[in-house]
Amino acid sequence: MGATEHVVLEGESEEERREEKKEEKEDGKGVDLEEGQVGAFVEDRGLERNEDQRDHFHVSMLQTLNPTNPLRIVINGGTRVATPSPSQSSRFQTPPPPRSQPRSTPTPQPSVTTLNSRRFTNKIALLLFLVHKVAAIGLVGFLIFKGIQGLIDALNPAKRKEERVLKYFLPQVEVASLLSITLAFAWQKALREWPRIMVYFIIWCTFFMSLSAGILLICFQKPATDGVGVCFIAFAIGNGLYACWVSQRVNFCFKVLLKALEPVGKFPDLNQPAYWMLGSGFLWMSLWILAVVGALNFYYPPLVIIALVLSLAWTTEVMRNVVNLTVSRVIALYYLRGMQSNTQFCFQRALTRNLGSACLGSLFVPAIEALRIVARGLNLLEGEDEFMFSCAHCCLNVMQSIFRYGNGWAYVQIAAYGKGFVKASQDTWALFEREEMVPIVDSDMTSAICFLTGVCSGSICVIVVAAWTATVHEPFTATISLLAFFVGYLMTRIAMALPHACVSCYYVCYAENPENRLFDKTIKERLELIKTGRDAVAPTPRVPRRFTR
Repeated sequence: MGATEHVVLEGESEEERREEKKEEKEDGKGVDLEEGQVGAFVEDRGLERNEDQRDHFHVSMLQTLNPTNPLRIVINGGTRVATPSPSQSSRFQTPPPPRSQPRSTPTPQPSVTTLNSRRFTNKIALLLFLVHKVAAIGLVGFLIFKGIQGLIDALNPAKRKEERVLKYFLPQVEVASLLSITLAFAWQKALREWPRIMVYFIIWCTFFMSLSAGILLICFQKPATDGVGVCFIAFAIGNGLYACWVSQRVNFCFKVLLKALEPVGKFPDLNQPAYWMLGSGFLWMSLWILAVVGALNFYYPPLVIIALVLSLAWTTEVMRNVVNLTVSRVIALYYLRGMQSNTQFCFQRALTRNLGSACLGSLFVPAIEALRIVARGLNLLEGEDEFMFSCAHCCLNVMQSIFRYGNGWAYVQIAAYGKGFVKASQDTWALFEREEMVPIVDSDMTSAICFLTGVCSGSICVIVVAAWTATVHEPFTATISLLAFFVGYLMTRIAMALPHACVSCYYVCYAENPENRLFDKTIKERLELIKTGRDAVAPTPRVPRRFTR
């Protein structure tokens, strides 16, 4: 009996299904006739059934996943957490959202500046420097050939002069180069070990050494040496006044140096770029001296020598900034990302992708900083003369505006983010203004300390070389003294690029992220003291009005 009822029910259900299909077909035809769309309704119903079957298939498969998966599945308002196995995750994907829910548009994310930019910066400056370097190498090679030709030719009237130069000129310059390299690493090592003592020592040692060099040159009682000696004494007087003026800032300077040089111990090979640059500089200096000798056997020797001096200055400044960029990238990535970068890779990057910025900065930063110092000097003229007062302020404002587009702080962002020189200067100065650090960085003594170490090394080279030359060939004393000072200053600045870059990274990276755990409260406390007026930055001294009447 039960089996018969079951068969009858199945038969009735099959008949009902057939009738429902016929009614659906008739309804579909009615719709087609009314809307003019043949078979559209049937196709839509078929698509909906296929989608429902596919969704049911995906959901049924995903329900068998491991319940520890972070993938969240929403089914009829409920949530379930499941973890697919590697094989299942490769075969199945998350089901598409239901058709009734609107699609969510992705929110725009802020662009992140890359730390591994592959583009070359300041390509025009790079091209200009390469063209200049090819021309300089060609000129030096040609002048060396002319010098050798002059020495071989017995009838050449300049032969005697060239022999004297080789005998009494070349040895002193080579000694000055080696002495300056030795002094440079001695300054750097001492500054890293005893920053507080060395800040005072460098300031006052430069005063005494430049004063001693000036007095020594005046004692030779020659017009040329007297002129050079007066210049050294004038600089010594200015250096002494500067030492008295910045005495209140020395404590903060040594604190920043002490903190900024801490990461150097984590990178034992950080000095290798300085070694390579100083070795290359010494070799280029030796060839350069031979080219100066050959210039005596060529047309217009003074103009040729001036061109060689300018080329040497730009080349050594680029070498210094290559070291600066290398150290800046290593230290900046340590501050910003906690990374211990490969110094060799950073050095290669500075010599290739960022070399254009080093060339552009080497041209303009020294000139901009020198003109800024001159503008501050003119600002001392404030008094009863309104015309001079307005001119001084105009010059100072112009130089302040230019300084925003080209400053030495830009090398940190050039090295870290691969920005162009002008863009990096603007962004860096904007960071300082945002964190209200302009008074601190504007009165920073690190660049002055590095500059004074170069002057001190140059003065020591002058004392040694001038005393030597006066005993063997006195007419060359003034010329060799100037050249020895020039060589000693340039070579020392290359080595002192390491502490300068470390301090720059400390300031710039702090401005970018003051909450970084690698920074202490040195800058924050200094800012608070300046804001409350308890530790004001020493203003530029002005001439009292009673002396201007």
